[in-house]
Amino acid sequence: MMGEAILSGMIAAGTVAHDIVVVEKLAERAAQLAGKYGIRAADLAQGVAAADFVIVAVKPQGFDEALTAMQPHLKASAVVISIAAGKTLATMERLLPGTHCIRVMPNTPALVGQGMSAISRGSLTSDAELQVALSMLATVGRTVEIPESLQDAMTSMHGSGPAFYYYVMESFIEGGVALGLDRELASTLALQTFIGSAELIKRTGSTPQQLRKNVTSPGGTTAAAIAKFEELDLRGTLIAGQVACRDRGVELSQL
Repeated sequence: MMGEAILSGMIAAGTVAHDIVVVEKLAERAAQLAGKYGIRAADLAQGVAAADFVIVAVKPQGFDEALTAMQPHLKASAVVISIAAGKTLATMERLLPGTHCIRVMPNTPALVGQGMSAISRGSLTSDAELQVALSMLATVGRTVEIPESLQDAMTSMHGSGPAFYYYVMESFIEGGVALGLDRELASTLALQTFIGSAELIKRTGSTPQQLRKNVTSPGGTTAAAIAKFEELDLRGTLIAGQVACRDRGVELSQL
């Protein structure tokens, strides 16, 4: 899904479809992508041999196998960009000796052009190569270059972050239902409140803390809810979840 989001964004931004080659284990999926976007489909050896930039969009469990299979076919000047969670540049450079490598953590809002991608360069990667990678990912949202040492922390912020927001939104919907609203209405209210609240931060430049204080009148209804959240240490629980996410990323990098 992330691979499709990136190729879709690149085409929408002006990349010639015929310049993109997809390598997909499932023939049916390869045909679907080729028909939908007008791109070319090829087997691993053909696709990799012709590529200046290779985006590896596989699950972490199949990462080492994929890189080992492509290594004999890579052009000497090829740049390999990985979006596999937890897989380090050291692993990439070990499996692809002499190759210029880039590690990226994107997120699923890229599917609607609102993604966030954190990019780290390998030891051989040039500024020009990094800029191409940044341009590719910018077609599906915002990008930022970070040291690789921050990648696991970034995973808990934006890679897995959408799931955390969805979890909170689910909870608000369930709360609305418990208060007597029907589920469709509760879902509509929760969605628009999330969208509007995020847009207010974006347009005003205010901090979440300031906007929260603007809504929280002393002794009012919002204050009662915030007091309950603090009593239950909701903030601490959310932070603990982020730490657990970061720690799992570290574990994945060692598999």
